[in-house]
Amino acid sequence: MKEKASPLKYLCMDPKKFKRTKIIATIGPTSDSAKKIQSLLANGVNGVRINFSHGNYTEYKNIIKFARSSAKSLDRSVAVIADLQGPKIRVGELPTGGIEVKSGEMLKFHYGADYNLNGIIPIQHDIAKDVKKGNRLFLKDGEIRTVINSTMDGLITVRAQNGGVVGSNCGINLPDTDFKSPTLTSKDLADISFNVKNNVDYIALSFVQTANDIKRLKKILANKKSKIRVIAKIETDIATRNLEEITQVSDGVMVARGDLAIETSAEDVPVLQKEIIDLCRKYKKPVIIATQMLESMIENLQPTRAEVSDVASAVTDGVDAVMLSGETAVGKYPIETVSLMKRVIKKTEGYLIKAKNQVMISADESTQTAISMAAITLAEQLKAKMIIAESMTGSTALSIASLRPTQPIMIVSPDKKVCNQLSIVWGSKPFLITRTEKASRAVINKLKSRGNVKKGDMLVTAFGRNSGVAGGTDTVRLLEVK
Repeated sequence: MKEKASPLKYLCMDPKKFKRTKIIATIGPTSDSAKKIQSLLANGVNGVRINFSHGNYTEYKNIIKFARSSAKSLDRSVAVIADLQGPKIRVGELPTGGIEVKSGEMLKFHYGADYNLNGIIPIQHDIAKDVKKGNRLFLKDGEIRTVINSTMDGLITVRAQNGGVVGSNCGINLPDTDFKSPTLTSKDLADISFNVKNNVDYIALSFVQTANDIKRLKKILANKKSKIRVIAKIETDIATRNLEEITQVSDGVMVARGDLAIETSAEDVPVLQKEIIDLCRKYKKPVIIATQMLESMIENLQPTRAEVSDVASAVTDGVDAVMLSGETAVGKYPIETVSLMKRVIKKTEGYLIKAKNQVMISADESTQTAISMAAITLAEQLKAKMIIAESMTGSTALSIASLRPTQPIMIVSPDKKVCNQLSIVWGSKPFLITRTEKASRAVINKLKSRGNVKKGDMLVTAFGRNSGVAGGTDTVRLLEVK
């Protein structure tokens, strides 16, 4: 049964019913109306993703507008994530019906070639200067595998290892190639300017290879005086060799399992997923698991048992958010998919709470980590109803969330953008206050009015004695609701 849109429902903070793992939904043709987006949010979506590989600026502006207005009507925050296309390499135009490739056959590729003139397969980016003999070149999401035999004067010659049909615009993966050219294309730069103007919350950077890719994008945003945060998409083999450095400089990480499985191997992905989740918890960064979470629900009302187990496994691993792609962008049942994902999350989290299976991971001995652990320990010992994290930038909330407490985390900030950005952080609910309000008093009054807390309930707060100073959290206090 679909849940009705209700702001009272949103602020449910009962530890036994509260959804800790967040849901991100990709918005597309079957979900891009104001009504559908509001319904998605009401049924459990915490962040909306816009895929900049499809659509146009008019459509993107409407999605952002609908997401903001829906969140406002539900009295809540929502994260808007712009996912850049990046330098996705594709073949160019081929004859209708494509060309048949046979195992052992030699194929030739060249930037801007005309297949009808000379039988050379065109590619849309000049990659000849980056690839080397012996590098693997995969076509059609890894369906056709080849090895580069030679590269000379821009002409790339490969030998096919298996057969298949290659059609126009099919994707190319090069798992062994370290690209020296920038990860940001001219289209990406235009899209960044659009997103700064329209004040999205995150930009997800595609095909990240090193920490420098993230730093380059952050510098562009800083020059534009933008507070947009950057999510690193891990989908290349080279990125897996630089995971720690990438995690440290990013504001969040997305495990893009589709391209990652092609660039590495299918059996590598589950282990990499766990490694990335652990790194993100260590460095207090939100982590998102993406690709084929409930893929069969694009066409069917029921998922496979394997898909349900995949979602549950991600929750058990301690991921901040699980993401839906085609399921909500082009699928027949976007609302039902979100509702089912929410049920799986809550059922799995119920087991984890009962089994006390969340493990603290501490990366350092900083004051912030010590304060966070103290707040959680106090809340556990006194069976506090929730932890209130007062935060200017979100760093306190991220620190507490990384330790995965049993109690819900109420994030209190006077910065609307921070509230939106923290909507995808595990175990938390952002709460916007004015700069003149007393944070704890404002939260308690609102929670009391909505029946979330009652007289005698104990709450733990973490805050800085110097109000308004970012990163200054140094105090833990116990409050009793009067």
